Parts: sequence; C-alpha cells; structure tokens
Amino acid sequence: MSQNENFENTSQQTEPITPEDLPQLPPEAISLESEQAPLFESWSQSVIVPPTRIPHLGHLCIFITLGLVGTLCGVLMMLLGAYLHLFGVTSLDKMGTEIHFLLGGEAIIYLVTLALSFWIFPLFWNMGFLDGIHWRGATALKHYKLLVATAVGCFGLAMLDEWLLPGPSNAPIEEMFRSPGAAWLLFAFGISFAPLFEEVAFRGFLLPSLATACDWVVERITHKPVQPLDENGHPQWSMPAMVIASLATSLPFALVHREQQGNSIGPFVLLIVISMVLCAARLKTRSLAASTLLHSCYNFLLFTFMLIGTGGFKHLN
Repeated sequence: MSQNENFENTSQQTEPITPEDLPQLPPEAISLESEQAPLFESWSQSVIVPPTRIPHLGHLCIFITLGLVGTLCGVLMMLLGAYLHLFGVTSLDKMGTEIHFLLGGEAIIYLVTLALSFWIFPLFWNMGFLDGIHWRGATALKHYKLLVATAVGCFGLAMLDEWLLPGPSNAPIEEMFRSPGAAWLLFAFGISFAPLFEEVAFRGFLLPSLATACDWVVERITHKPVQPLDENGHPQWSMPAMVIASLATSLPFALVHREQQGNSIGPFVLLIVISMVLCAARLKTRSLAASTLLHSCYNFLLFTFMLIGTGGFKHLN
C-alpha cells in the first residue's frame, strides 16, 4: 500500500475534535483569571478630568495685578501732565480737582488694564478674552428690550431712594458738575468707559470667581462631582453660590462709589441693590454684555434726568 493510501485511511478514521476533548483548566486558574480581568480593563479606562471653570480666583488675582499696572501708568501720565502744566494744572492739589486729569487718568487705567488683559489671558485660557469672560454680545442684543425696561425700573428705584433717603447736597460727584463742559465729559464717560470697565472687573471676574470658589468648597466638603460646563463652555453654579457671590460682589461695588456719594447711607444702599440687579442680569443671561448694556442704560437715564433738570447743563446750581 502506498503512502498516499495510508494517509487517506488515517484521515478517514480520525474523529473530529470536540470542546470536551480540549484540555480543561483547573478551577483555581479560572478563578485567578477572572480576578485579574478588571485590573487589565482598568488600564484602558480614560481618566476623568474635571472641567476648567474660568475665570477663577487665580485669574482674578492676575486681573488685579494688571489693574495695578494700569494705575501706575495713569498716575505717571497725570504727573507728566502736571509737569507740562496741561489745563492750567501746576500742583498736585489742582490735579485732584481738574476734571480732564481725573477722567483722563481713569481712562488710561482702564485702557491699559484691558489691553493687557486682551493679550495675557488668552495665553492661559486657550481662547479669546471676550470668550473667556463670556461677553456674548448677541445674547445682550436679543434681550435688549428687557434690559432697557430693567434699567428704567432701576432708575425708578433711584428716584424713590432719593426721596426716602436723600444724599448730601455737596457730594463730590455733584462738585464735579461745576461747569457744562465737565458735565458733558462725565456724561460721555459715565455711559461708555465706566460701565464697561466696572462690569469687566465686578461681573466679569469677581462674580464668577466667587461663585466658582463657593461651589469648589462645597464639592470638597461633600465630595460632590463637579458640574459640567454648559453648551457655551460656561460654568454651571448652584443657586446658593450665585446668591453669595452676588452679595459679595455688590458690597465692594458700592464701596468704590461711596466717596463720590458723600458716604451717605441712601446712595450706598441703592448701589448695593443696583449691583444685585446687574449680577442677576449677568447670571440669568450668561452674558457680560447684558449687564454692561443694563449698566450703561441706567447711567444714561441718570445723566439724562440731570440734563433735562439743568436745561442742558446750563443751570447747574
């Protein structure tokens, strides 16, 4: 018989191999393999990184530092102006009462601080400055009617506050309206640079930083997970955090304007209430442009009321 015939006969006599014919592992080995499986599976799982909420307290500290740099630039420019005797200023005393120096110095502070912020913060955030502070101008335009109506309501509160708790008649802010030219400069500054910078500082950095800090403390104490960002990359804060942050933001906002109002209790309380409204607009719309528009409209109504009452700033007495 040939070798081919032997091979064919052998292959025909061989029975197919079934699973029972395979060598079986002992139970101990199966148990050991099942225990080790989760260990290997964990290696392939991605690490969950909590979302970065901006701006936070660290960013607030950077903004304050930039503000100090801007303040230094403003003071130096005012001193240079006094050295050159601009607007007739020859001494430091006159420099503190000359409206062109005061508003010019503030404008330099605001512009330098904002210019540095537009340059530096995108390096930390990997996004534009306006995106980082959640400017969202389109949202403000979408709700402009409601924002204007809210400004009218705030103006009504100001009139009621002036009737119930009138401020002093010789407040520093009124002393600055000693001439029509100064009044018009304050009008222009009060509806443009002032509300823009104040909203960036208080509602753009301070408010979100404090809200994030409040939630961060609660998360560490209760071991709650960090809330994810919304569809616009905006932090989602708890209601207690927003209330606490709004109150904590409104107090320094009112203190900044206290001296202008002669340290009177009536205007001080009004400023806290107005700031709470501005915080609510910022948090409700998730738009810093919304609170800025509301702030500017409110100032516009105040200056317009004074403009009408003085016959176009001609009868300031």
